[in-house]
Amino acid sequence: MNRITADQDGGLTRRSALLKFGGLAAALAAGGLKVGNDEAGAATGGPAGVASGAVTCVLTPELTEGPYYLPNEKVRRNLTEGRPGTPLTLRTTVVDASTCKPIKNAAVDIWHCDALGVYSGVQGNTGTFLRGIQKTDAKGLALFQTVYPGWYTGRAVHIHVKVHIGGNVLHTGQLFFPDTLTDTVYRKAPYNSRGARNTRNAGDSIYRNGGSRGLLSLRKNVTAYVGAITMGVHRS
Repeated sequence: MNRITADQDGGLTRRSALLKFGGLAAALAAGGLKVGNDEAGAATGGPAGVASGAVTCVLTPELTEGPYYLPNEKVRRNLTEGRPGTPLTLRTTVVDASTCKPIKNAAVDIWHCDALGVYSGVQGNTGTFLRGIQKTDAKGLALFQTVYPGWYTGRAVHIHVKVHIGGNVLHTGQLFFPDTLTDTVYRKAPYNSRGARNTRNAGDSIYRNGGSRGLLSLRKNVTAYVGAITMGVHRS
């Protein structure tokens, strides 16, 4: 298999464009998003409510999908297809950015490289590993079973994500990992079969230009890690 050298993820939309046209709001606390009260959320919802602080969602810049997105991925929870790596449960919650209420049946689409920095289905690589879609439940939760991503030249460790509702893509972004945790994970096989990664979060241009708001909240659960993030989208 060919190892990816860079995914050329460049370019961010402006925060002002998100406020005007809609986009992503993400709360990085695992506890989710909160509104001061339902009446305030209803009275001052939408981008104006977010901007005023009445709705306590945090708008983040959209991030490029990169060159390795493939449409029409499988709807499935387990993405591993036998790829080795430290198990990772990813909990993504989608909410309405105007009210911070959960959205049911949003399609969350994720993809990332394996422990050795390889993406499936591109640059001559076969398979569909570490790609998939899950629909959100009544609580807005989409759950994935995958592995802790590897690294490749020029990029910090990350997972790509899209949120689709009604056939429309309402968010494209990237999720990042704390460097100290990555250091711990990479001390073990199969990650330690490679040399030290050459790009940490602070050296990644995507992370520096808005990607830091996609930093996952992570905790250890026996032999696996659980990563969580809440993403709010403007539905129109």
